Amino acid sequence: MNAATQRPAFPFAALIGQTPLQQALLLAAIDPGLGGVLVSGPRGTAKSTAARALAELLPEGRLVNLPLGASEDRLIGTLDIETVLRDGSVRFSPGLLAKAHRGVLYVDEVNLLPDALVDALLDAAASGVNTVERDGVSHSHDASFVLIGTMNPEEGELRPQLIDRFGLMVELQNCFEPQVRQQIVKARLAFDLDPRGFRAGYTQQQETYVQRIRAAREALPQLDFDDAVHAHVSALCIDAAVDGLRADLVMLRAARALAALEQASAVTTEHVERVAEAVLTHRRHDRETRAGDDAHESKAQRPTADDANAAPSQPSQDTAPDAAATDSDWGYLPPQPAGVAQVKGVIPLNAKKR
Repeated sequence: MNAATQRPAFPFAALIGQTPLQQALLLAAIDPGLGGVLVSGPRGTAKSTAARALAELLPEGRLVNLPLGASEDRLIGTLDIETVLRDGSVRFSPGLLAKAHRGVLYVDEVNLLPDALVDALLDAAASGVNTVERDGVSHSHDASFVLIGTMNPEEGELRPQLIDRFGLMVELQNCFEPQVRQQIVKARLAFDLDPRGFRAGYTQQQETYVQRIRAAREALPQLDFDDAVHAHVSALCIDAAVDGLRADLVMLRAARALAALEQASAVTTEHVERVAEAVLTHRRHDRETRAGDDAHESKAQRPTADDANAAPSQPSQDTAPDAAATDSDWGYLPPQPAGVAQVKGVIPLNAKKR
């Protein structure tokens, strides 16, 4: 479908009630190295609409969809090994990662993709480079794109190892406020009736977003973090009991992207606070629960002195019933000897064959 016949996208500036999602998408657009945005929510919460709306704000204005049935070759590209063997030149056929460069790579129902494809997606999204290797021959190319993965939690979750590698996550909920629902429906009906006329009313706001993204990308390298910002990030991540240090790194980069978006002169703890939820949503653990689990596992793995001196788990046959019974094992009966009958025609397992 060419640009002349392609249906116009719903304007990013016209999204209603999606402020956290809009902020996360803008931060990923400013710094694609964040690792993309995972959007979780039920059907009909404008996940795909927001992804298409962001794409047209970027330099190339390109949105690439990764279908569920895509192969690894279609995603990363292929190398023609016969050409290498014949004349020594590498012939590379680009995949969707190359096509998405400087645009948006949108993956609907990312939780249903094979793990190998999700791994390749996240590697390229974080590094900005895609490398294809076949039979000792490799080829690399730039692949800087905004990764947007969406999922409906009712259809299954991503493995923890994969979900942690998404830089930011936003959880959308069904809207049950009548006035907000009416505003959303009215805007959608107006867009469907006259897409070009509807978009014309948001031309200035859309252009402002384009300029802000461009300016923020230019300002990003000049912004640094002081010790107070580092300390605040560490405190938030420790309090959330996150695994590893990825959360710290992403939070610092996201705070810097937000400061750049607002043309601030420095990254502050306020910027950190405003990005913390999107960074920690999919990484947060309950510290008390984790501490309890760790203590339980530790106790199970190494016996204590009390365990060593404790009474046997099964009382001997001469133990009196009233001595063995306690308040917690009401109805306890001591073990009783059972008779053993010899069955003719059956050879005992320990008997020697003659």
